[in-house]
Amino acid sequence: MKVFNGIQEALVLALMLVSMLVIFYVNIDWTYKIGIAIIVLAIIFLSTLAAALLRQQRETKQVQV
Repeated sequence: MKVFNGIQEALVLALMLVSMLVIFYVNIDWTYKIGIAIIVLAIIFLSTLAAALLRQQRETKQVQV
């Protein structure tokens, strides 16, 4: 089951790339790195969940009509 469309997939991949660069190559404290990682994972999880729920709502509306 495909959850994302092309634009959403590109944005999630860009977010992952930027977060990996920040986590591994920027010289900041570990607590900030852990916080950034948690925020990025939460955003990716919530966007996946929202996309799946929107797809499910569209499918149920099509079945009702």
